Amino acid sequence: MRKNTEQSMARSSSMTPGSGHLLSELVSHLRENSVMLREEWARRITEAELLMAMSQEEIFAEATSVYDNYVEALETGTLEALQAYARNLSERIIPRGVETHEVVGIVLLLRDVLARSLFAKYQGDFDKLNRILDAYEPAANRIAITVAVGFVEQRERTIREQQEAIRELSTPVLQVRERLLILPIIGLIDPHRARQLTEQLLRGIRTNRAKVVVIDITGVAAMDSHVANHLVLTVEASRLLGATVIVTGLSPEISQTLVNIGVDLSKMNTVGDLQGGIEEAERLLGYRVVSIRDAVAAQPG
Repeated sequence: MRKNTEQSMARSSSMTPGSGHLLSELVSHLRENSVMLREEWARRITEAELLMAMSQEEIFAEATSVYDNYVEALETGTLEALQAYARNLSERIIPRGVETHEVVGIVLLLRDVLARSLFAKYQGDFDKLNRILDAYEPAANRIAITVAVGFVEQRERTIREQQEAIRELSTPVLQVRERLLILPIIGLIDPHRARQLTEQLLRGIRTNRAKVVVIDITGVAAMDSHVANHLVLTVEASRLLGATVIVTGLSPEISQTLVNIGVDLSKMNTVGDLQGGIEEAERLLGYRVVSIRDAVAAQPG
């Protein structure tokens, strides 16, 4: 929808009486003076202390590419190439710590550099200068918005991916031995993390064909009724997949929360600590722990 809107805006701009000829003249001017204007823009970026995470060579290289895409957008009235470049640029500079205000700032600086160039060229013909600016400013504003929005969208996407990665690291499903999984949970459990926990656990049960799962919540200081209910549903969902869940590390506060919401703890397989939970899991799986000394003594002559 946004793409169609931008294309219609571009068409409406190009249909303004005389704007096509004026933009063509403007584009010719920007191409003829591209080296000087790119250098001026790069200098202004440095003076404004923007893109400090990048070297001077990198800034000039990116300024060259952005400038060329900018002029092409003015010439064609379409933004696809500029959008693609903006996404690519955002992917490369966001991990280096470049902020949104810096990207907006450099685009506004470019608009200012180009406007000053137009003032210098047409200062003897104010009528034509006004007509040139009337044709240029709407297109320049649309380009600035396109670049800024593209950067913000990519930044939000990067943040979501980082948050997802952090959540996955904070709820690892570990295979201890065949058919036995451990899910140690540490920190605050909000509703979103609770849902993710369930999804990861059920996926782990299916992938590893697990029969017993130990969920250790020793590192969870508190749990509200909503998350407590979700824990109960997780235990039930695991049971439906054929896995027995052992919950370890229940604090008195969390136990009280479970009782308050009506959970019958006698129906939940709970063990005091993680070590005890693993021993119980091994018993359910038919494993028997034997010391090396006893194993050696049991061997025939």
